[in-house]
Amino acid sequence: MDRLDTYAIFAAVAERASFAAAARHLKRTPASVTRAVAALEAELGVRLLNRNTRAVSLTEAGERHLGVVRRLLADHAELRDLGADAGGAASGTLRVTAPAHFGRLHVVPLVAEFLKHHGGLRADLLLLDRVVSLVEEGIDVGVRLGPLPDSTLRAVRAGTLRFGVYASPGYLAEAGAPGSWDDLADRDVVSSLTVTPVPERWRVEVDGRPRQIAVRPRLVVNTTDAAAEAAAAGLGLVRLVSYQADALVRAGKLVALDLPETHRIPIHLVQPGGAYIPAKVRLFVAEVGRGLRAAFSG
Repeated sequence: MDRLDTYAIFAAVAERASFAAAARHLKRTPASVTRAVAALEAELGVRLLNRNTRAVSLTEAGERHLGVVRRLLADHAELRDLGADAGGAASGTLRVTAPAHFGRLHVVPLVAEFLKHHGGLRADLLLLDRVVSLVEEGIDVGVRLGPLPDSTLRAVRAGTLRFGVYASPGYLAEAGAPGSWDDLADRDVVSSLTVTPVPERWRVEVDGRPRQIAVRPRLVVNTTDAAAEAAAAGLGLVRLVSYQADALVRAGKLVALDLPETHRIPIHLVQPGGAYIPAKVRLFVAEVGRGLRAAFSG
């Protein structure tokens, strides 16, 4: 096992605080990962990690060594990518994360198209409904929906999502379309906890001002898919982000109502900070970002 490989194993264990998690990430056996770190400690003559039955943590020496190891690995990646740039093609594995529903509908097709144009690249796409630490989980690029907290991440704006209220044609034929937000108090609604965390009060933004709309849920669900399908079945009105309703609108099962809302959700592509950006990341952010902006420019 060469030195850089051993350094990469140590960094993976340190960043995940787990030999088993590092082994899964690196597609190695836990025993080989444990041996590699033990050999590095023996060679350096210092203990890099504290180990117990429940967790792994860095020693003081381990923290110092990890900073140097990360710089060495980044320098090696930069040299490799410079060679790839000179040859006109990026290569290696690109790790990307995105929200599950949005990722399935809109990121997967863009990633597939991206890979068709870059034959030397492989992508690992993690569709997760949680915000992951890019550094700790070895992620190159994250697709994030919503405002970004202050951080050291580098972010590129890649479009904007809109909210909307929807209902089935059958429900509207029977109950009529509401003329204003205030009319919702007398209507049946379906509340999705991911969009309307307080089921009986929808927080909306009208003309730039926040409002709370009192509603009467007939059904409360924890996924937007279920909420959209229930509304399409005629159970009542539903508030969704536009992409969550698009397929049912195209199929004629849902209709967008004329209840204007000014609240928008930004889409960003984020990547770990630092002066160096690998070629594969630059290409992905440029091409996939362009695709997202084309679809969500409003």
